[in-house]
Amino acid sequence: MTAGEGRDHGRFDVVLEQFERHLRLERDLSPHTVRAYLGDVTALIAHLTAAGQTDLSGLDITGLRDWLGDQHQAGRSRATLARRTACARVFTAFCHRRGWLASDPGLLLGTAKAERRLPKVLDQTEAGAVLDAPAPDEPKDLRDRAMLELLYATGMRVSELCGLDVDDVDRDRNTVRVMGKGRRERTVPFGLPALRALDAWCVRGRPLWVREGSGPALFLGVRGGRVDQGTVRRVVHTRLAQVEGAPDMGPHGLRHTAATHLLEGGADLRSVQELLGHASLATTQIYTHVSIERLRAAYRQAHPRA
Repeated sequence: MTAGEGRDHGRFDVVLEQFERHLRLERDLSPHTVRAYLGDVTALIAHLTAAGQTDLSGLDITGLRDWLGDQHQAGRSRATLARRTACARVFTAFCHRRGWLASDPGLLLGTAKAERRLPKVLDQTEAGAVLDAPAPDEPKDLRDRAMLELLYATGMRVSELCGLDVDDVDRDRNTVRVMGKGRRERTVPFGLPALRALDAWCVRGRPLWVREGSGPALFLGVRGGRVDQGTVRRVVHTRLAQVEGAPDMGPHGLRHTAATHLLEGGADLRSVQELLGHASLATTQIYTHVSIERLRAAYRQAHPRA
C-alpha cells in the first residue's frame, strides 16, 4: 500500500478505481467480467453509503450479508446472487491486501450456488438444416456460412471467432489457433465442410471487403473492419429463425450444440474440455447432463413401459 492509499483509508472512489485496475491488469479479466464486477461493487458501495458509511472501515460480515439479503428480497436470481457473492469475496480480499480492511469479512460468506439450467441445443437434423440452407454466392452469405460452420465445428466462443486472424487457420492440418479466456491459446480441429466454407469466403468474399484498415482479421464487416460480436449474434438468430422447430439461441447455443453432439458421438469428456477451452472439467460436465436428458426424453417417447 502506498502512502497516498493509506491516507485515503479506503475512500470509495479510490477503492473503485484501484479495484478496476486490479481486475484489468493483474487478473487480466475480460471487459465483460470487469464491468459485471464493478457493477456489483458499485451496488455494494451504494448500500454502505445508504447506511451512513463513507469509507470501507466499517465493512464487516454483517454488512455483506445485509447487502446480499437485500438482493434476495429484491428478487435477484440465484445466478446473480452467486456472482455477487463471488465478487464480494474477490473485493474484500483485495481490500484486505491493500490494508483498507483490518480483516477479510468475505472469508465468512457462505457459498451461494447458482441454479444450473440445461442449455438449449439443436438436434443433428436441425444443425444440418441451419448449415446446409442454400444461400447466394455473395460476400455476406459466404462470410455468414463460414462463421456458422466454424462455430459449430469448433465450439469456440463468439469473442474467439471475432478475434481470429487469417493466419490462425492452418488449412494443411484443418486446425485453427484460438485465443481463449485468460489469454490461453489452444488449437482446435475442424472438418471439411468448415474448410470449404472458409476457402469460399477467403477466395470469393473477403477480398471484396478488404480495406486499408482491415488488417489480418479473418472475418470482416461490410465496411472492412473486424466483424463484431453483435453482427455474429444477429447472423445466428436469423439463420435459426429460418429452420422450423429450431430453438432460438445465439452463438453460445452453437457451442453447447457442438459439445453435446461430440459427446453423443462418443468423444470423451477430457477431449471436449480441451476443444472448448474450459479451465475445469467440472464446467464441461454440464454437457453430460444435456445428453442424459435427451436420452431420457427419447426413452419416454419410445419405450412402451416408460
